[in-house]
Amino acid sequence: MTETRETDTVGAAPMHGRFVSWLLHDRPAGHAGPHRPTPHPTHPWWKVMCLTGVDYFSTLGYQPAIAAAAVGLLSPIATLVLVLLTLFGALPVYRRVAAESPHGEGSIAMLDRLLGRWKGKFTILVLLGFMATDFIITMTLSAADATAHVIENPFVPHWFEGKEVIITLVLLALLAGVFLRGFGEAIGIAVVLVVLYLGLNVIVVGDALWNVITAPELVTNWRGMLTTEHSNIWVMIGISLVVFPKLALGLSGFETGVAVMPQVQGGAGDDPARPATRIRNTRKLLTTAALIMSGFLITSSFTTIVLIPADDFKDGGQASGRALAFLAHEHLGPIFGTVYDVSTILILWFAGASAMAGLLNIVPRYLPRYGMVPDWARATRPLVIVFGLIAFVITLLFKADVDAQGGAYATGVLVLILSASIAVTLSARRRGQKVQTVGFAVISVVFLYTAIANIIERPDGVQIASFFIVAIILTSLISRATRSLELRATEVRFDEAACRMISAAAVAGELRIIANEPDDRDETEYQEKEAEQREVRNLPEGLPILFLEVTLTDASQFETELDVRGEERFGYQILRVESPSVPNAIAALLLKIRDDWKVMPHIYFAWAEGNPFHFLLRYLVSGAGDVPPVTREVLRRAEPNRSKRPWVHVG
Repeated sequence: MTETRETDTVGAAPMHGRFVSWLLHDRPAGHAGPHRPTPHPTHPWWKVMCLTGVDYFSTLGYQPAIAAAAVGLLSPIATLVLVLLTLFGALPVYRRVAAESPHGEGSIAMLDRLLGRWKGKFTILVLLGFMATDFIITMTLSAADATAHVIENPFVPHWFEGKEVIITLVLLALLAGVFLRGFGEAIGIAVVLVVLYLGLNVIVVGDALWNVITAPELVTNWRGMLTTEHSNIWVMIGISLVVFPKLALGLSGFETGVAVMPQVQGGAGDDPARPATRIRNTRKLLTTAALIMSGFLITSSFTTIVLIPADDFKDGGQASGRALAFLAHEHLGPIFGTVYDVSTILILWFAGASAMAGLLNIVPRYLPRYGMVPDWARATRPLVIVFGLIAFVITLLFKADVDAQGGAYATGVLVLILSASIAVTLSARRRGQKVQTVGFAVISVVFLYTAIANIIERPDGVQIASFFIVAIILTSLISRATRSLELRATEVRFDEAACRMISAAAVAGELRIIANEPDDRDETEYQEKEAEQREVRNLPEGLPILFLEVTLTDASQFETELDVRGEERFGYQILRVESPSVPNAIAALLLKIRDDWKVMPHIYFAWAEGNPFHFLLRYLVSGAGDVPPVTREVLRRAEPNRSKRPWVHVG
């Protein structure tokens, strides 16, 4: 039976003070501590669907009006194109994403695995920039749109006008307050809001359909004007395809649907690596949400264009940005209309909750693991405060203007869906699935066209995304450089052979280890290395020694688990380990030996020949460089007490 020894979390300094303890107490799903995932509360899939649905379903508040303003009488046909792309494009893509990244990493994790190393990391940083654009703008735009519905309600005092920025900031502060309380509260609120909002929409759309059925001349008039304006069905479809990018906001919600997968309840017997029940439930979530939304989009776009005069959809018109709210007031009276307005305001306000939930699940899974943010970024509450402040700044910069933020929102949504489409295409190709590869490639082309068309028409979206991308890359690189001297080992495990070798060599109360860069690994290499160190350090011939060899893996990784294996070669005792960083691995291993075997290890190096500045850059990029001084510095930072610090000898 192989003996395994493990460290506690390495390098996690205790933090004191009630406020700091409270701030860092609540961790994102799956992150109870800096490194160790722990069980977390999960919820039935339909409840989590409500959390993502506050973003997805809330677009009903403005989507029918956007479609009518963009294409006029063609609104139902253009919306049908949107629905078809949702059901046969975005939905299949994200059902596959859910299967291949069942722990909430999303399509970004798929691209990381497919690309790998630094190329994969920079791709992820760019995509995280677009994701930040999507999720942060979801918060600010939805809150701003909720403010617009507040001000446009006939019962609201006139002195609310001109206070859009203040009202939006208050709504964002309330949203952040919910998440400071905890994740469970957010899901509970989302369930109530979604059930209420969808129930009221059933009444509004049902009444609108009844009005259309009982007045067939309205449909006849619409059809006559449509055929007069457009000669045949192919022209209508062509125009709908051209203007489709303007309706892309109706595709929001899929990325957050997979980002919050850790919240979805799975089965007790699920394999942790591939939880089949959780994957199945998440697919139910995505499919159900898409079907509900598709039904509402088709019926609402048809009834609003038939029942509402065209002039009311124009800027400043009574139905501008609020077509269904207009019908609620017009057909069901001001009291019901006000109730509908309140539900719309609440769900638009809370639409940012799904975005916040997505950020709280995604950011701790990538940037801390890459060493690209401080370790406190694993905790929920500090992240809520940071994201809330960013949302405040965006709101102030755009003065809570919904239209001004629409381009950035659509850009973020489309780029994320495009990246997911490319990821599943590459995955299908790698698995040799030809039919799926072709199908996903076609979907990718459609979303590529949609994203490019949206960027050309509204370049401000790319400008905002570029700001997030540059900010993320710069802060990530600075953080990576400043954190490079941490231990970075989450666990250190020794196999049975390694334990036996260390125990035998440590009988004298001290342990002598010679660091060796594995080259040829022949007998001559070990003979020369041992002779050199015994001569330079005057080590007696009979004194037992061990060799330590660290093999570099993916240097772009930051945290790692170290598995130390013992090997006997040409009569020499060798400890072997793989790590993305040589000095950090050696330091973590020495401290682990000191703690478990109660001996003081001595490590022996030879000086490297070359420019120290070159070695420094090499260490930051490749994890190697001039190992002895970096190892000593990592040890110094990890163990302030000199008398307890392992010895580093260089000669």
